[in-house]
Amino acid sequence: MALVALMVGSATSAWAQAAPAAITVTSPTLKTNETIPKDHTADGRNLSPAFAWTGAPAATKQFALVFDDPDVVFGGQTFVHWVIYKIPGTATGLAGELPMGATLTDPAGAIQGPSGFRQMGYRGPAPPPGKPHHYTFTVYALDAELPLAEGLNRNALMEAIKGHIIGQGALVAIYERFPPKQ
Repeated sequence: MALVALMVGSATSAWAQAAPAAITVTSPTLKTNETIPKDHTADGRNLSPAFAWTGAPAATKQFALVFDDPDVVFGGQTFVHWVIYKIPGTATGLAGELPMGATLTDPAGAIQGPSGFRQMGYRGPAPPPGKPHHYTFTVYALDAELPLAEGLNRNALMEAIKGHIIGQGALVAIYERFPPKQ
């Protein structure tokens, strides 16, 4: 784990994790600040998109991905659409159309946690009509093969990986539902 000393005058006052390296996150079907295709939404087939990432530090042992909607906040937390973790550190992305359920066989050993809909796996955008929502897919590179159990929601995952994030990147796309025509 990369740690740096915080200096106050000439004395070391605390230890903090170094800023994570920048990871570039891309998708063949999602583009930054563009509309999420209907197939990846609750209005379509609700299929998880494929992702690729570059720029992860060489010391990466695992990845995690969190997909949330910062335009919807419940109890001080953004609404979560997908949590997937224990992705092998050798991975350079995720295939699309991953099945529902906790444990995945591809990538081997990866685990999907519960979304805000209380289901294990991807659940696409389904905002109320009225304004576009910004959906954030964040990839975290971790410096250890953490023994993460099944069933971690976003909050539990973020607590478990605290101090182990050595790289981070995000892709933000939008989706909007329109009121029914009268």
